[in-house]
Amino acid sequence: MTGATHSVCIVADDLTGTMDTSHGFAARGYGTAVVAVPPGQPGRLDRRPNSPILGVNTDTRYDDAAAAADVVAEVVRTVPAETVYKKVDSTLRGNVGIETDAALTASEADLALVAPAFPAAGRTTRDGIHYVDGMPLDETEYADDQKGPTSSKLTDIFESDDRAVEQISIDVVESGRDQVTAALTAAVQRHDRPPVVVCDAQTVENLATIADAGADHETLYVGSGGLAEHVAVKGAADGTSRSPAAVGPGSPLAVVGSVSATTLAQLEQVPTAAVIELKPVDLLTEPASEEGASRAADRLASGQPAVLTAATDRETVERTVREGEARGLGLDEISKRIASGLAATAAAVIDLQSPSGLFYTGGDVAVAGLRSLDATTVTLTGDAVTAGIPVGRLADGMASGTPIVTKAGGFGSEGAIVNCLGYLSGNNE
Repeated sequence: MTGATHSVCIVADDLTGTMDTSHGFAARGYGTAVVAVPPGQPGRLDRRPNSPILGVNTDTRYDDAAAAADVVAEVVRTVPAETVYKKVDSTLRGNVGIETDAALTASEADLALVAPAFPAAGRTTRDGIHYVDGMPLDETEYADDQKGPTSSKLTDIFESDDRAVEQISIDVVESGRDQVTAALTAAVQRHDRPPVVVCDAQTVENLATIADAGADHETLYVGSGGLAEHVAVKGAADGTSRSPAAVGPGSPLAVVGSVSATTLAQLEQVPTAAVIELKPVDLLTEPASEEGASRAADRLASGQPAVLTAATDRETVERTVREGEARGLGLDEISKRIASGLAATAAAVIDLQSPSGLFYTGGDVAVAGLRSLDATTVTLTGDAVTAGIPVGRLADGMASGTPIVTKAGGFGSEGAIVNCLGYLSGNNE
């Protein structure tokens, strides 16, 4: 651990996002570590991993906006880095605008260059409108999230009271690097304060052009996992640190905390015998399910994967919310208790039977899972199951050295969870 300067610091508002965006650098061979559990006290970051690329999970997506901005600013000021990358959710949930503004001020960059598109995951932007699988963002399920976007327009989402927000069209982006660079320079020169510049992007090539153009300025990059794959790394040798995780003996343990439509559809593809559905109402009042942990450990002991979840369909989710509200709990508290219960149950499984690897989907349950294992840091291997689903190893805690795969709730094909289980079973050739 050290207080050294990093080539890139990625600041993200949830764990799965920190992982998939940091992977954009690990995949190019740069040594990459993720501070997975929020540092809490800024002083903890003085003992951060000594890696060229550092991802920091602030876990602020559902925090009060002003408090979230303060945390982001503190991380940017505390961690010295040649380049700061402010990761935002590819569906723009969370305190997106105010966290970007805080990072821009703290980094003292010339501008914030914003491109949240992630074409490999179905996220694109055209004419300033952000789309998910071809649907305008404000018409998707993500708009119903408690911190969901209220508009599909990037200029609305990144609107600021005291700095300009400008837009670069797809025509300019597709004209090439020089045109984008000229547009960025003009935007900087037009304003007294560093502006926020949002960009259209529909392809990987578009993102590469945008990232390349940003290199001519002191740029705060703002995006999801897609843009990160193309941001140049200053102050580090060419990447040579890819180290695919060696899967251990046994079978994998999965913890499914996301209840997005995408994840629920993926869960349907998992063999029924592997799915251990805990009683969500019990998790509202009990720290863990002993019965669920025992069943999962028995499956692992027999050489079979185990998948812990608290819901396999939308009806269960809605029923759990009603039960929680009847007990006087708000939605945020309900979610936290379910995530904590799943995580504690998984830790109990590991006490009984070591898995070959761990899989978490859903940022809240992933953080809760690592906390329950006394783990704070993940080292990324540079490998991935598929786009947006990176592979790492726990660097500390009771399961140190165990391979870990994380997936954002809205990412992946219908076979994503099955594929992750296969990878962690050793089928990763």
